[in-house]
Amino acid sequence: MIDYLEKGHTITALYYASLLDRLAAEIRDKRPALKRKAVLFLQDNAPAHKAALTMAKLHELGFQLVDHPPYSPDLAPSDFFLFPELKKTLSGQKFATNAEVITAVNDYFSTQDGSFFSNGIKALEKRWEKCVAIQGDYVEKKKN
Repeated sequence: MIDYLEKGHTITALYYASLLDRLAAEIRDKRPALKRKAVLFLQDNAPAHKAALTMAKLHELGFQLVDHPPYSPDLAPSDFFLFPELKKTLSGQKFATNAEVITAVNDYFSTQDGSFFSNGIKALEKRWEKCVAIQGDYVEKKKN
C-alpha cells in the first residue's frame, strides 16, 4: 500500500489512524490467512506514530507493535532499502507534475517481484540483530 500525502498537508495522528484502517483492509483483502495471525508492525517514533489515538488504533486492529529504538534510522526499511533504490531509479529524470512522480513511483514498485520486498525484510532482520548486539549504536556509520 502506498499513500501520497497531498502537498501542504501534515501527517497527524488522525490521518495516520485512517491509514492504519486502510492498511488493515488491504491485509484482509490480499492476505486473508493473516486474519488468524497477529500482524507484526514496525513504525518509528514520530509523534503521529506514538500518539494516544494511534496506539488505540493499533490495539483495536490487533497489530503487535515491534519496538523501534529511538534514533535508529538504520532500522527503518524505507531509509535503508526502499528509498535508496527508488532514488537510484528516478535519478536524472525530470517531472513536470506530482502526477508524473506518482506514476513513476507506482511503475517502479509494480515491476518489483516478491523477492525484492522479502529481501528488504531479511535485511531488516540482520540489521536488527546487529543493532541489538552493539547495544543500540548505529548499524552503519555514515562515511565522511
